[in-house]
Amino acid sequence: MTRMTTPIPAELLTTPVFGINLKSDTFRGNLGSHQTLLVMLRHFGCLFCREMVADLKEISSKQTSQGSILFFYQGTVAEGREFFAEHWPSAQAIADGTLKFYKSLGIPKASLGQLANPAVWRQGMKTLAKGHRPGIPQGSLLQMPGLLLIEDEKIVWRHDFEHMGDHPDFR
Repeated sequence: MTRMTTPIPAELLTTPVFGINLKSDTFRGNLGSHQTLLVMLRHFGCLFCREMVADLKEISSKQTSQGSILFFYQGTVAEGREFFAEHWPSAQAIADGTLKFYKSLGIPKASLGQLANPAVWRQGMKTLAKGHRPGIPQGSLLQMPGLLLIEDEKIVWRHDFEHMGDHPDFR
C-alpha cells in the first residue's frame, strides 16, 4: 500500500464513460463527493476478482461512511450488466475495453513471476474454499488488478498487487 497525492490527468477526468449504474457520462461525474475507491478488475472470469467484488459488497453493506466504490472492467457494457447482475446489481462500473483507464492510472500487465507465483496457487485454494469459482476469461489475461483511493480528484492511496491472487485486507 502506498500513500501519495497524485492528481488525475484532466483529460482522463473529462473522458466519456459507458457502463452500468453510472451517475454521469464522464469519469469526473462518477467520482463520489468524498472518497471513491477505484477497483480495476482483471477480467470477469478471474476468481480473485469475483472474491474481491463479493468482499467489497459485504463490507459496503455494513459501512456507514460517505465513500463510494467504482469498478472498471475490460469488457462491453452488456458483459458488465451480465456479470454485475449476478454479483452486485447496484454496483457502479465503467467498461474499459481499450484499457485506457488501466494504462493512464498505471495498472500494469502481469510479469511471469506474478502469474506463476506459488502464492497465487495458495490464495486460489483459499478462494475456491470460500465458494468462488472461475468464469470464462475475456480481455487481457495478463492485466493485473488495481485499487486506488481518490479524493478531490487526486490519487491519495494505491495498492499495487504483488501477484494475481494478492488479496488486500479491506478492513
